[in-house]
Amino acid sequence: MRAIRHRTIGRCRALAVVTVIAASGLFGQVSVASADSPALDRVEHINDRQMNMYVYSAAMDKVIRLEVIRPEDTSVSRPTLYLLNGAGGGEDGGADAATWQTKTDVVDFFADKNVNVVTPIGGAYSYYTDWQQPDPVLGLNKWTTFLTEELPPIVDATLGTTGVNAIAGLSMAGTSVLNLAESAPSLYRAVGAFSGCAETSTQPGQSYVTFVVSARGGNANNMWGPPSDPAWIAHDPVVNAEKLRGINLYISNGSGMPGPHDTLQDPQVNGDIGTLANQVIVGGAIEAGTNQCTQRLAERLSSLGIPATVDFRPTGTHSWGYWQDDLHNSWPMIAGSLG
Repeated sequence: MRAIRHRTIGRCRALAVVTVIAASGLFGQVSVASADSPALDRVEHINDRQMNMYVYSAAMDKVIRLEVIRPEDTSVSRPTLYLLNGAGGGEDGGADAATWQTKTDVVDFFADKNVNVVTPIGGAYSYYTDWQQPDPVLGLNKWTTFLTEELPPIVDATLGTTGVNAIAGLSMAGTSVLNLAESAPSLYRAVGAFSGCAETSTQPGQSYVTFVVSARGGNANNMWGPPSDPAWIAHDPVVNAEKLRGINLYISNGSGMPGPHDTLQDPQVNGDIGTLANQVIVGGAIEAGTNQCTQRLAERLSSLGIPATVDFRPTGTHSWGYWQDDLHNSWPMIAGSLG
């Protein structure tokens, strides 16, 4: 009986979504009470092009905020680009959190484009994956379930999409978007992976993943088990690259050497010498490391005969200016994939 109740609630909530959006246009914010199935919780309208959606995840038993940019023309259904933040998940830093909307021109860039852009806020240091068990610091993470199963039907119903999707992400999420596409290959027509370390089962790859997760105090053993656990191989996009066949791929990485965005005049540096030093030294080292992983991903795809657009920039650190460029450069491919 419980399974039947879940399906019934899910159908009822899916039907209620359109009513919620219509009502929210009149009243600004409308709530739908959370239950034991994924559901739209509420919508906040920021302006005629931007809104926040709050979606309840039954898998994680919490409400997730999503920053949404609407298409230029909403008179007909439009596709969706899921755009994932980096390691902090957009949770760190309050109003100055490192998100696509605060660190890049993403709102202006998509102002004349007919696509829904959806960015979840959350999942810090989680690799946007399903963890084997809750972590004392990072909590319960079931992001693969949320992003590939729970969220898309709600986004499609709420925004009236075409059901055609692409996904892109940077740094930690540059790994995650490949894993998500491999776990649900029919969900995404295109993937953009920027400065991610695709390897997770090699010793360098495991060290990198562990470094990222532990940066917030998390324990990677709670994610995929100890290093000997087969889950590390199961979540290695390089090992499982065959599952990417048929998906349009854009993969990019800098060399780690200072480039055009590593100057005091760059908007993200804003004249701060400390910021520039951190970007060049720390960001340079991280980007050099992800470059090695990305080289091996490119070699693997080539050996399998899987087409991919690969951009190895001769310069560039692990920083937002380059990821903004990556999004701009990948957009023609993504747009063509979305139709």
